[in-house]
Amino acid sequence: MYLVAVIDWIFSRYILSWKLSNTMNSNFCIDALIEALRFGKPDIFNADQGAQFTCNTFTGKLGKTKTKILVSNKDGQGRALDIFIEKLWRSLKYEE
Repeated sequence: MYLVAVIDWIFSRYILSWKLSNTMNSNFCIDALIEALRFGKPDIFNADQGAQFTCNTFTGKLGKTKTKILVSNKDGQGRALDIFIEKLWRSLKYEE
């Protein structure tokens, strides 16, 4: 199973939306994005380099809101901006 979550890490640190899928296509990520955008339009959206986040449909939705897309590296180095989502994944892995 694949899980995507959109977190507001600037103001509330709440999970704005999440979706679960049994396939790695972009549709469930786009659905989570659309749901999260109902809460407001971010200045920056941080994502990883996965195809589901770099596809034209996903980036197009963010482009329409004039949101800048910040893509995390896959070099194994953590970034300060990734800490909140990484804490969520750790909690899910070890507590659930």
